[in-house]
Amino acid sequence: MIIKKLINKNNFYILLLFIFSIAINSHYANLGAFPVDTFLHFDLGYKILEGLIPFTDIWMVSGVTVNYIQALFFYILGTNWTSYVLHASLMNCAITIGTYFLLKNFKIDNNYCFIYSIFFSILAYPSSGTPFVDHHSTFLSLMGFYSLLLAIQNDKKIFWILIPVFLGFAFLSKQVPASYIIFSIIIVVTFYSFVSKNIECIKYILIGCLIFISSIFIFGSLTGIKLENFIEQYILYPSTIGQSRLDNLNITFQSLVGHFKFIHLAILPILVINLKKIIYYKKYIKEKNFFYFISILLFTFCLIFHQLLTKNQTFIFFIIPFLVAFSHKAIEETKLKKKKLILVSFFIFCMLVTAKYHFRFNEERKFHELSTADLSKSISAEKIDKKLSGLNWISPEYKNNVEEEINLIIRIKNQLKSDKRSKMVITHYSFLATILDDNFFSPSIAYPDDGTTYPAKKNKFAKKYKKLIIDGIKKNNIEVIYIIDPIKKESLSNYLNENCLKEKIIFNKLNSYEVLNCKELIN
Repeated sequence: MIIKKLINKNNFYILLLFIFSIAINSHYANLGAFPVDTFLHFDLGYKILEGLIPFTDIWMVSGVTVNYIQALFFYILGTNWTSYVLHASLMNCAITIGTYFLLKNFKIDNNYCFIYSIFFSILAYPSSGTPFVDHHSTFLSLMGFYSLLLAIQNDKKIFWILIPVFLGFAFLSKQVPASYIIFSIIIVVTFYSFVSKNIECIKYILIGCLIFISSIFIFGSLTGIKLENFIEQYILYPSTIGQSRLDNLNITFQSLVGHFKFIHLAILPILVINLKKIIYYKKYIKEKNFFYFISILLFTFCLIFHQLLTKNQTFIFFIIPFLVAFSHKAIEETKLKKKKLILVSFFIFCMLVTAKYHFRFNEERKFHELSTADLSKSISAEKIDKKLSGLNWISPEYKNNVEEEINLIIRIKNQLKSDKRSKMVITHYSFLATILDDNFFSPSIAYPDDGTTYPAKKNKFAKKYKKLIIDGIKKNNIEVIYIIDPIKKESLSNYLNENCLKEKIIFNKLNSYEVLNCKELIN
């Protein structure tokens, strides 16, 4: 009897989704690298295990959740590429199976639930393949959003409690789009509690908030994270970046409609059917279907707004299978004469769009700027170090000469290994500390050209960042600082006086700066 209960279509589908969602992400994660993004959490996971304290030892603007989860994976499975990729693959698995359960809960046909979930898993995490702050923030927010839909549908305490927990961890992955989604969910819950006269839901959400906040305070206390540093680096400083982006936001028809046309088409049936009900059925705004509609609409808008504001590579096309699934449900509940034809047409539409974005973002690795690279020219990263075994190395900058970059990294690795002095390293290759087993000091999580991960020279928080660098140099008794091209000397000289450093060109792409006994570093 037990075996018969276990062997059924539902469990078989779950098993297939489990295997497929992990396998597809793992496969595409191994195809090429965009160092500044691909390895964003690699060294940080290792350094946390070695005692690094975020916000004290390094300027953190995002990724708290991601870094600590990665540290856990490294602790259990070892510091290697496989455990790094597995982190993202299991996240892809969790949200895929979560999507399947949600669709089943809304009485969508089991076969369609499975297929739409497969489409979802193809477009979700594989675009990055490796742990990334935007993806974690979005997908943890998505789990909070799923909890909201299930809470409204079933009115179970656990789902109300889980909403702030998922959203809290989403925010600690990256402030946006989590903040937008948190705000939209507050609107929905407030309106829902008022219309349905269900004040109990707010009570359980507050319980969830209390559980999350208490846990974070305890965790912060145990790890030595200071609240003052967290507020400055994670809340106040990013707001200065967000404001400048908001001021420069230029929304055009192409950016809002043209670029996201398939998302708009996917949500169109939901929009038309629900607007018609709102117009012709006044009591509709008191029904649960209305709140599902508003929640889905706001969530979709939040994701689009996030992409417009950040101007990063688009990764939100995973929402299309989800929207098509709910459009499918909405159409199915109508009395349209050609309902079956419309449903088949929408299913084909979803399949073709999934294929389109699969080839663009997975096969061509567009998210990591590799769409013009010949991936067949990649070289096993095991040549750099066995800890990177499984990764086929090719990057955008050296896409036409992979061997040159491999040799460059090996030369850098050997130089850092041979230099026994206490080091600070500024680089996009955020795996060097891990492969060298050297917990060297780095003041920022990354060094992109736009300077968003640390305060620019004229930013009001630049003095705070300068203090963190100086404190780090003193605390770690730094004797030499290495800067690896394409990062420029200004990433250091903007915060330290020239008389504190003695420059030396080691070889092309690698410079060292001997730390001198200057007044700035002695006091």
